[in-house]
This record gives sequence, structure tokens and C-alpha cells, in this order.
Amino acid sequence: MAIASTLASTQNPFLCLRQPPSPGNRSVVFRRCQDPCGRRWISRSIRACQPSDKLGGDGGISASAQRLYFGKELLSFASDNFLPLALVSGVGLGFANPTLGCLADKYSFTKISTCGIFIISGLTLRTEAIGAAVKGWPLGLFGLISILLLTPSFSRLIMLVQLQPRELVTGLGIFCCMPTTLSSGVALTHLAGGNAALALAVTVASNLLGILTIPFWVSRYIAGGVGVSFPTDQLFRSLIVTLLIPLIIGKVIRESFKGFANFVDNNRKLFSKINAICLSLVPWIQVSRSRSLLLSVQPKVFLAAVGIGILLHLSLLAFNAVSIRILSGLTGGSKSSKENSTAVLLVSSQKTLPVMVAVVEQLGGAFGETGLLVLPCVAAHLNQIMIDSVLVNLWLRRGKDTSTKVKTA
Repeated sequence: MAIASTLASTQNPFLCLRQPPSPGNRSVVFRRCQDPCGRRWISRSIRACQPSDKLGGDGGISASAQRLYFGKELLSFASDNFLPLALVSGVGLGFANPTLGCLADKYSFTKISTCGIFIISGLTLRTEAIGAAVKGWPLGLFGLISILLLTPSFSRLIMLVQLQPRELVTGLGIFCCMPTTLSSGVALTHLAGGNAALALAVTVASNLLGILTIPFWVSRYIAGGVGVSFPTDQLFRSLIVTLLIPLIIGKVIRESFKGFANFVDNNRKLFSKINAICLSLVPWIQVSRSRSLLLSVQPKVFLAAVGIGILLHLSLLAFNAVSIRILSGLTGGSKSSKENSTAVLLVSSQKTLPVMVAVVEQLGGAFGETGLLVLPCVAAHLNQIMIDSVLVNLWLRRGKDTSTKVKTA
């Protein structure tokens, strides 16, 4: 009996949640037990005056809370996938209402957006990050050789494919002669835990040197296949004006105004989204201008062109992976070598869309309808980002599994 009375006197002094007595009353009732005299317990109720917007009448999550959660998840998804969504939206808007796109083309918005892309690239270019990549120079040098000298030869195989309209194949062939992507390769390298500084150095160097190599490869592999004369000198000058000078302007602004440089560094996501918007203007304008012609393309033909773009990227990944493994075996493997290999594999297997668009614009329709040339490359650009994103996620999962096994052992 003494034990029972002792247990009865030691009730939990914390708050206890009790359901309201009536289903219609949505207020919450709390019971708190006090022992002011040390002999008996006194219960006092505290009733919430305002109904909760997070709990329903049955204790579940309310509809407003569910909508708020769904909205946050949707905004997070849109922020994480802003570039693919912007490109797809540009293509969709061009098909849905080509009037605005044609008006933008009349006022040369494509050239303005292309210059804007490279000005932003110069604004976000960190000099110290390039200097940090010196240690990975052997693989970095291979990356440049692969991007500028080896992978453009894949366009010769692409040009052997027989598809009508011919511009779909020609566009992919031109796309294959381009340098690496301006931002996605570096971003994915950082996400995968690779040497982002090395990836940035290879990206900058390949895009600058690409001004010299693009006219040569397009003239050799593409112009002969379609039977047109290629204005190499004119394209070289145009690329300098459209790509190199805006990049230098952006870099000079960054180095001249340190306060603005800090603002750019603190808002890199904002400038990345502005860059994506500028890039999405290109397919929007091109699709709007060539809408009637694009609608005449059979779906199975376009899907075949998309399949060729996917096969191209997988082939570049396989080629670079084998080459990097051989080179890493010769130079000796280490943790830093693995980080460098990840960086070089990603950036050397991607091709840039903005430079391709700049090249096509400068050719003035020499290789056919511009919209047909650009559209399969937009799909190839999206596909390479999605494929590499899946690849990076697989690497991250494998790394987590390995670390878990090590901890368990």
C-alpha cells in the first residue's frame, strides 16, 4: 500500500495534451498538475483562444498547411532546376506564341543575350580559383586536348547519319565541335566533390582557345559535308566580338570594382539564373522564327535526332573515362587524382550551347534554317545535364555507402 500511494503521488508534472470535448470546437485544452501543498494534486485547464491553422478537426494537417508545404517544395524544385526549366519554357513559348519571339528577333535580342551570357561569365570568373588548379595540370591538359582536338572528330560520324531535314544532323555536328559548357560542368564538379578550380580553368581556357579551333573544325567536318564555302576569317572575328570581348569586359568590371565583385560572389545564384534566362531567349527566338518549319518535322525524326544527341554524350563520357583511367594509371592514383579525374571527365564530355548559337548566328543561314540547327542541340544540352546529374548522384551514393562500410568495419 505504501508503494502504491508513493506511485500515485509521483505523477508527471509536464503538460498533457487533451482533445477538446466536442468535435466542433477546434481549441486545444492543456492540463497542468500542481502540488502547492505537497499533499494533493490540483488540475487547471488552459484553453487556446485561436484555432490552429496547422491542425484539422481530426488532428491532421490542414489544407492550407499542405498547400504551403507543396508551394515551398515546388519553388525549391524550380530553383534547383532553373536552367532546364528555362530552356524548355523558351521552346514551349516559341511554339505556343511565335509573335513575341519574331519581334525579339527583329531587334537582335539573340546577339544581345549571347553578349550578356559572356559578360556574366566574366563577372563571376575568379582569378584565384584558376590559380588553384595548377596542381592538376596533367589531367587539365588532357581535358583541353580532348575538348579542342579529339572530340570534334565525333562530328564526322554524326554527319554520316541520314535524316531529313538535314539541318537536324548538321546542328549536332556543329554542336560536337564546340568547347565545354560555361557553367553546368563546373557546378556538377563541385556537387560531385571534384576539383572545381580545375574544372573552371579548363572551362575558361577551352572557351577562349575554342575561338581558334571552332572555325577550323566546322570548315573541315561540316562545311564539306553540306557543300558550302565556310567564312573562317569572318567567323573568327565575330567570335572575338561576341564571346571574347564581352568576357573581358565582365572580368575588367569585376577586377575594377571590388565591392561589385563581392556582390556578385554573394549572389551567384541570382546571376546564374540571369544567365539561364539569357540562354533561354535563344531557343525561344529561334523556335518562334522557324515554328512553321519545325512543325513540319515528323516526331519520329526529331526523336531520332534526340537519340543521336544522347548517344553522342554517352560516347564522349566513355571515351574520356577510358582515356583518363589510362592517364591516371600512368601518373599514379591518389585522392587528389580522383578529384581531378572527376572534374576533367565532366567538363570534357559536355558541349556548350551558347557558343554553338553564336556560331550559327554568324553563319547567316549558310547551313540551313537556324531553328532546325539549334533545336536538337537544345535537347542535347538538356540531356547531357540530366545524364551527368544522375551520374553525380550515383557517385555520391557510392561514396556514402563506402564511408558507411568503413565506419561499420
